[in-house]
Amino acid sequence: MARKNVSLLVSAAGWIGSFVGELIPALRERGIQDDQIHALVTGNGLLLGKIADAIVEAIKQVKNLYTVCVDYTMRIDDLVVEGNYDWSNGDITSDHFPSSRTSKADVEIELIHLNRIISSDEAVKELDRVGLRPAKAHELLAFGAKYPEIQREFPIVALGSVWRDSDDGRRVVFLGGGGAERGASLLWFEDGWGGRCRFAAVRK
Repeated sequence: MARKNVSLLVSAAGWIGSFVGELIPALRERGIQDDQIHALVTGNGLLLGKIADAIVEAIKQVKNLYTVCVDYTMRIDDLVVEGNYDWSNGDITSDHFPSSRTSKADVEIELIHLNRIISSDEAVKELDRVGLRPAKAHELLAFGAKYPEIQREFPIVALGSVWRDSDDGRRVVFLGGGGAERGASLLWFEDGWGGRCRFAAVRK
């Protein structure tokens, strides 16, 4: 359906009435009183704006989009601490994963599920094909701090920052976990990735 037609449907009074008819019982089930619901349209709009923000964030997460404020000036070591991980690799440091950026920025991170065993090089090509670049270490660790529960569902890797270790192996930051624990680790760029893995990516 064309975007214009969808917009007409969304704007139609019948659709709006149906939406409100579903929304009000859902709010009441969650303990919201009628006077609080009434305040949504009679107040100064601040609460309605917050609700709109929450809906936007929920829609993004359905699409596997997550907004993160990334401070590229922070030391990687501090980002690991901020993530409150149960375990982490001591080689995730600013010396190994420096950032060339010197600012803060809001970044939309998309978690791409390629759903097959794949090499790092092939995964990067797949991301590039759809206009994405692999996330940097700073971006993934900022994501892990803001959305700590996601990595319990599936492993997440950032292929955009690579550290070459003393054995000439290429290492990338990886978030994993399960059950009660979650961690930040390093895995080899040369190794393949399983079908459950998500690749953190950013629109170019």
